[in-house]
Amino acid sequence: MSELPSVARGDSAPTDPEVVQRYLHRHIPISQQMGVRVIAVEPAGVTLCAPLIPNLNHEATAFGGSISALAILAGWTQLYARLWSITEPRRIVIQRSTVQYLAPIVGEFCATAAAPPRDEWARFLAQLDKRGKSRIAIRVDVLSNGVRAAAFEGNYVAVR
Repeated sequence: MSELPSVARGDSAPTDPEVVQRYLHRHIPISQQMGVRVIAVEPAGVTLCAPLIPNLNHEATAFGGSISALAILAGWTQLYARLWSITEPRRIVIQRSTVQYLAPIVGEFCATAAAPPRDEWARFLAQLDKRGKSRIAIRVDVLSNGVRAAAFEGNYVAVR
């Protein structure tokens, strides 16, 4: 399996969905078990999708833990991709998260993590530069069959 290249200032962000997907499957094994596919890795947002079957619960809908895991992974990937070209190697972890389950999911579901607002991103980067550690909230929408099925917000911590 191929690895993402080492992070170096000025390298362009990883935007090839297949490359990012291989990286996630190798380094975050639950992503492979869930059948996660990377659809888009762009400055404005990251979208990951998962099929229903490996993520079923006893009611034949998507398991809440799978929905939460996909959202966490989308937020993590968004932050990782945004930091790629502007900072040294780092660790990114989820610190806290909340999920509102809005509708049952009976098919494929996709999590889209939007880029943080500019002012929040600027504060995050300034804190990371000053202290080597920073926190930021990432919001993720989970959709299935065109319906917003879950709303997620996670606080992520990056450490240089």
